[in-house]
Amino acid sequence: MTEAMRISPLPRTRAQLPLAARLRLRKRMASLAIHLPLMLCAVTMLFPLVWLLSTSLKHPGKQFAFPPQLWPNPFYLKNYSELFRLAPMGMYLYNSTKIAVLSTIGTGLSSAIAAFAFARMRFRGRDALFAVLLATMMIPGQVTIIPTFVIVRSLGWIDNHASLIVPSFFASAFNVFLLRQFYRTIPQDLMDSAMIDGAGFLRIFWQIFVPLGMPALTTVAVFNFLGAWNDLFGPLIFLNSQTKMTLALGLSMLRGRAGSGGGHWGVIMAGATLGVVPMLVLYFFGQKYFVQGLARTGLKG
Repeated sequence: MTEAMRISPLPRTRAQLPLAARLRLRKRMASLAIHLPLMLCAVTMLFPLVWLLSTSLKHPGKQFAFPPQLWPNPFYLKNYSELFRLAPMGMYLYNSTKIAVLSTIGTGLSSAIAAFAFARMRFRGRDALFAVLLATMMIPGQVTIIPTFVIVRSLGWIDNHASLIVPSFFASAFNVFLLRQFYRTIPQDLMDSAMIDGAGFLRIFWQIFVPLGMPALTTVAVFNFLGAWNDLFGPLIFLNSQTKMTLALGLSMLRGRAGSGGGHWGVIMAGATLGVVPMLVLYFFGQKYFVQGLARTGLKG
């Protein structure tokens, strides 16, 4: 027997080849059965966004053309210039960014401190107090708007951004619950080692729980930034002057300024596009931590 015959692999039998082919086909079909519905869902979710952007760049005479035209030809940028002519969009964007950023910082900081106390600190009545906190999630915000308005008016914060920013520094029941569940997944040994080295609760919170809890904090930040950015009810109640209005409130009044002709839809879609872009940018940069925070929350009750 020659050297080539000794090292050559044995040929597969006829019974093995069809079996391997069937296994590969079965694996591909299973992958297709999983990914095809996901792709259809993704297209369904993305289509309104594509239509929004496309309509904002169409000529007024082509916005409702049949058959629908997804790709504008030619691009009609006058909708955006008309948008900034009709309304102070720069001021609206600045006000919304200011309120959303400060509200997110306030909610994240206060909720993280409260969650750390409920997760790692032992004190009398902790579980009962946490149950009361969770019970407040069942109270609609519309129920507390009247006493909140009375307090804000007594403080002189009507038509002031403080009426929308300061309440966020008093934590949120949902955020406290989410962060508490995440903090309970952090090993107790880390905290015990830090306490042996002489670290106090504040230092443990800031140097251990804040860095390790960044996925959950990012999730809280995304949720709260989105809520503050899209909030219409609060600004409608507390803000009066145009210079203090947010983007959501300004867009709600844009339809009357744009007129009733067919071209006003392009202007409205241009304003809506400006409102959506910051959310897409935020989610693009924070999606890794966002998904990780949601996945790990609740692993340990």
